[in-house]
Amino acid sequence: MRIDKVYVENQMNPIGMDTRRPTFDWRLSADEKQTVQVAYQITVEDNDQEVWDSGRVESADSVAIAYAGVALEPSTRYRVGVTVWDNHGNQAVSNAWFETGLLSGENFQARWITFDQQDDETACPVFRKKFHAPKKVTSARVYASALGVYEIKLNSQKVGDHYFAPGWTNYHKRLQYQTYGLEDLLDEENSIELTVGNGWYKGIFGFTMQPNIYGNQVAALAEIHLNYEDGTKEIIGTDETWQVEYGSIRSSEIYLGEVQDTTFQRTFAGTARITEYPRENMVAQESEPVRITKRFPAVSYIETPKGEKVLDFGQNLSGFVSFKVKGEKGQQITIKHAETLDKDGNFYPDTLRQATSHDVYVLNGELQTLCPHFTFHGFRYIAIEGLDNIVKEDFVACVMHTDMQQTGTFACSHAGINQLQSNIEWGQRGNFLDIPTDCPQRDERLGWTGDAQIFSNTAMFNFQSQRFFQKWLRDLASEQTVEHGVPHVVPNILGNQDGAAAWSDAATIIPWNLYLNYGDKTVLEQQYASMKGWVDYITSKVSANGLWQTGFQYGDWLALDKEESSDRTGATDRYFVANAYYLHSLDILRQAAAIIGEETDAEHYDSLHHEVLAQFQSEYITETGRLVSETQTACVLALHFNLIQEEHRARILKTLIVNLAEHKNHLSTGFVGTPYLCHVLSENGEHELATKVFLQEDYPSWLYAVNKGATTIWERWNSILPDGSFDESGMNSLNHYAYGSIGDWMYRKLAGINPLAPGYKKIKIAPMLTKGLTWLDASYNTAYGKVRSAWKCESGMISIDIEIPANTTAVVILPEKADQLELGSGKYHYEYATETDLRIAKYSLESTLEFILSDAYAVELFDQLAPGMLENPLISFAHKMTITELTAVMPPEGAELYHFVINKLNEREREIA
Repeated sequence: MRIDKVYVENQMNPIGMDTRRPTFDWRLSADEKQTVQVAYQITVEDNDQEVWDSGRVESADSVAIAYAGVALEPSTRYRVGVTVWDNHGNQAVSNAWFETGLLSGENFQARWITFDQQDDETACPVFRKKFHAPKKVTSARVYASALGVYEIKLNSQKVGDHYFAPGWTNYHKRLQYQTYGLEDLLDEENSIELTVGNGWYKGIFGFTMQPNIYGNQVAALAEIHLNYEDGTKEIIGTDETWQVEYGSIRSSEIYLGEVQDTTFQRTFAGTARITEYPRENMVAQESEPVRITKRFPAVSYIETPKGEKVLDFGQNLSGFVSFKVKGEKGQQITIKHAETLDKDGNFYPDTLRQATSHDVYVLNGELQTLCPHFTFHGFRYIAIEGLDNIVKEDFVACVMHTDMQQTGTFACSHAGINQLQSNIEWGQRGNFLDIPTDCPQRDERLGWTGDAQIFSNTAMFNFQSQRFFQKWLRDLASEQTVEHGVPHVVPNILGNQDGAAAWSDAATIIPWNLYLNYGDKTVLEQQYASMKGWVDYITSKVSANGLWQTGFQYGDWLALDKEESSDRTGATDRYFVANAYYLHSLDILRQAAAIIGEETDAEHYDSLHHEVLAQFQSEYITETGRLVSETQTACVLALHFNLIQEEHRARILKTLIVNLAEHKNHLSTGFVGTPYLCHVLSENGEHELATKVFLQEDYPSWLYAVNKGATTIWERWNSILPDGSFDESGMNSLNHYAYGSIGDWMYRKLAGINPLAPGYKKIKIAPMLTKGLTWLDASYNTAYGKVRSAWKCESGMISIDIEIPANTTAVVILPEKADQLELGSGKYHYEYATETDLRIAKYSLESTLEFILSDAYAVELFDQLAPGMLENPLISFAHKMTITELTAVMPPEGAELYHFVINKLNEREREIA
């Protein structure tokens, strides 16, 4: 038994951490099966001074163990020791460390600085300071933030590998700061620079392309801490002694792109002046930073029919292009971005709408490697202007997103499904850039709450999303109001809008999904006020009948059943959807209240749930089980959220099946119905029908986009029409992850990986064989370690491989088997015949035995038959059966006789060999 990893606040050896009561997690692995932790001990030390010793704790808990020692000090490194004992008598020890940040924005000694920028000046300011480090440094840190987005250089070298720091938050209430190590870059004489771009804070943003959403002046804050070998310390912070210059970045906007003039000579713009920002709003970096996570060159060079010079990177992505070039001094190169080519093969940037996304460079005549600093683009293709000779290998796509660890893998025998899984993952990469954006390319890129909540379970399978969502949920809570509830986008730059079902329900659904997937109830405690506030907001809006039937609703957004409704909300009654989600959030809230010990609330919301459910059934379901909206989505919500009386389940399921049949087994669902459609079918005895819907290849279906060459998920089922033209609604992103929510069904039903206890402490593994697939192999790195489920169904045989992590147990339900297996950790293999081939084998065995018995002791005849019998796949299959399995398909005397015959065949087989 080993401790593979120790995490502090879901990070390995983090620096700059502000949590005063951090949590500890560890992952165990073991060679012995059935391994369970029986006790643990955690120690925390500061310079050999113990600050906490948990003592030996008799517990199997290894997730979210909270620190309970003395108060932590700022800017201090602590060593962590973890000792674990298991049920086999083994002991394992591992060590880690963490380093606190300033623990509060109010502990900054530096001052916020800005400068007087002329109205027509668009260049990014560079705040600069020289400093002296006269003695040997043992550790050096810089704590930094900005109103805008910033980049730090020390002695002309980039500090850290973050992009778009400090990230996008509700700047009026929350602002992150970052911590970087400087030791490798320090000299005795040093120059530090902070370049600040407009970013989300001051830049042009939103549908109206307005600047200055949060403020009209960028600002910077930085504080360098130098610890010398002789024990002395020095702090150097931003103040009015810093100089301000204009550099080569002449303008930079997230939507519009960046302009760099590398011939520009730095000019003095004045000295910094002090400004103020509420320091109590400042928090340390909460999620993983945005980084460049992949780099790859262009796959082809294209000259379009219009004469455009285009490079194809083969993948729709979010990031920017870096390239090497040596041109004439003053030569200008423009890089334009697009997701696709049109049906004639020309560059097609129309899906970007007002976001021009042009990066412009003025060359200095030397060999240069160029890329933007404060902008990103959603693209697969670039068009290059101003460069005659294009070498595609000189251009590299830099993929950028929040640097989440990949946790899921999914592959199967169907190439189209494998591409769909890739599209789902790339949709998440492209849109999880500090916040969950709806799209990374056009004049939007907003944190739509509805998109995030319907995709959240799939997101957690694909990548470790715990810190990412927790950071965003804190912003959601900060934007929430009693008057308007939860906004539709977070951070909210659209102004006050009353909350809407399925979108604002992100306040309850995402914390709940985090708890179920990661097993840490801290998120429920932290978000409980927000969860409760949202449900109370809905309750305040209900009519006399106790139902929510007022105000704007998105309904089943972008549903295809428009014969009954011509707008984008679909045909399902919008208030049916609203009240279905009201009940779902009530259900979540009553459970969350009980888990965190809010017993009075738990009783209240349980009672309210029963009342609203009765009103819902009275309003929307007849006594015989007919729904007010008999759409696919209405049926799916009623079944999935358990909003019906059990005696009505069969009728509503039949209504769904009939509706699908009328659509030739194609979906017509939008944002609300799509995530649950296949789940409902598989869970109600219609897995084969779920598979038919899933594997459709014509419009509308997931594989339609795959067959049209998609490398990400589209916003619309028909973003590209069958003739190659485009939907021209003005709302046609080709990288819009919401419909990728099918990934949750792929993992939970096709692979059969499900949590039976929060965090997968107890696991259900129940793979469902699927027509059209001969094998599938999926894994998921849970809070306890890797779960794997792999199956094959070939030549009449089913084989299953399962992996269960240490310190967990699993209930395993094998395909076509009635019994449940209760298993502990370890790897397991099962192999057996399919039900169909058992029936065939029975017939074959009986027929073969009857023939042999007619002259069983005729050795000459037996020798003639033996080789051919061994080559018969049915006999070869039956050969693998045990006496028990044989007895199930034929009388005991027949089974015994069969084994006598098989023994003779084995002897003959060895002679032949």
